[in-house]
Amino acid sequence: MPSAPTADCEVPQLIDEVGSSATNGHLNFQMLATFQLNENDPLHPHNIGIVRKWLAVATVSMGSLCVACASSIYSTTYNQLLKDFNCSHEVVTLGLSLFIWGMGIGPLILAPLSEIYGRRIVYLCSLTFFFIWLLPCAVATNIQTLLVGRFLDGFAGSAFLSVAGGTVGDLFPRHRLAFPMMIYTASPFIGPEIGPLRWTFYVLLCWAAVLILLVYFFVPETYLPVLLKRKLQHLQNEPLEKDSPFLPKKLLHSMSKPMLLLSMEPMCLCLCVYSAILLGILYLFFGAFQIVFESVYRFALWQCGLSFLGLLVGMLFAVLCDPFWTSNYLKLEKKHQILCGEDSGFLPEWRLPPAIAGAPLVTTGLFVFAWTTFSNVHWMVPIIGSSMFGAGTVFVYSGVFTFLIDAYPTYSASALAANSFTRSIFAGIFPLFGTQSELNFSAGRGEKH
Repeated sequence: MPSAPTADCEVPQLIDEVGSSATNGHLNFQMLATFQLNENDPLHPHNIGIVRKWLAVATVSMGSLCVACASSIYSTTYNQLLKDFNCSHEVVTLGLSLFIWGMGIGPLILAPLSEIYGRRIVYLCSLTFFFIWLLPCAVATNIQTLLVGRFLDGFAGSAFLSVAGGTVGDLFPRHRLAFPMMIYTASPFIGPEIGPLRWTFYVLLCWAAVLILLVYFFVPETYLPVLLKRKLQHLQNEPLEKDSPFLPKKLLHSMSKPMLLLSMEPMCLCLCVYSAILLGILYLFFGAFQIVFESVYRFALWQCGLSFLGLLVGMLFAVLCDPFWTSNYLKLEKKHQILCGEDSGFLPEWRLPPAIAGAPLVTTGLFVFAWTTFSNVHWMVPIIGSSMFGAGTVFVYSGVFTFLIDAYPTYSASALAANSFTRSIFAGIFPLFGTQSELNFSAGRGEKH
């Protein structure tokens, strides 16, 4: 077992099996991960300059926004696809569901890989393949090509729904984590509001190309075990660990982490199921907008697009409420220290008050929207309901995401991957029946289409 090379590395007591796990003279990753970089070490992500930190947060949030827009932009092409490919509405809608399912399955592989090779390389590979699989979507001549391209595109872009949250958690100490996490949390949910505008796949191609450059220049490696591994290898003049016969086993072991968290951690499972139900409702909510404002209020297409601004305003309001939640977190921490001592640590549950506050906002917003979408009620009333729903959604997801990062810091990407898998698999089902349900509900109230 290698000794600590400098005072910058603190060596905690190692578990027995780690000491005998090095093979072929190379530094073993699991063994190195038991060391910790001192927070004063220049390599520690917390010591990156504030401007560079926020450039990294902005870049990964833009990546998340791009992937979310890629999912929602597809719905604007339904009429054209029905005409060009001569297929049913359900088959066309399957392109949206396959993209969402790709976003759910991808993190099961990409997030654990980021915990072996680091975040940065996963971003670059993910964006490259996201760009590649946009091409068949843009030039497809049959529905089969489009559907396959959509699934693989969602799979490739899914790194920004799990790994990016790990990067944000790496960059900021826990008492400064809430606001950047709120920004990242809101970005994928803003995507469907702006995605239905008349953009094209070619705009997404340009966007993805720019993101590759931004990630290359502005997003450093932030995963502590990978940084420490590189430092120890440099100090001891060890070669980089090469692929070994055990690599497939290592990958399979890492890929099992999200499923283990779902099956062995009840709190993780409950929050993931909660997130899944909310995302399913969110997709139904998005689908209802065009039907409600077009059939009930006779909005033109551009006016239907503007009706999403209520959601956007609600989400921005939730982001601006961050100082209140940060103050609440600090009060809980101070109270805990008074009762248990200065070195008593922290509890991840302190991250959940926004999620608790968001739950009644979501249900109230849905209630207002559902019971005011009548032609004799002003159109602003359901939009107010949608803004309440938007604010509640951001509160819930920011609380859940920050809890998972605090509760599983070393495996935060895997924890977020478990969440992404659960909510995407669940939400991907809703577009297949959502439109029919909404049309039947509207027809049942005597509205014309």
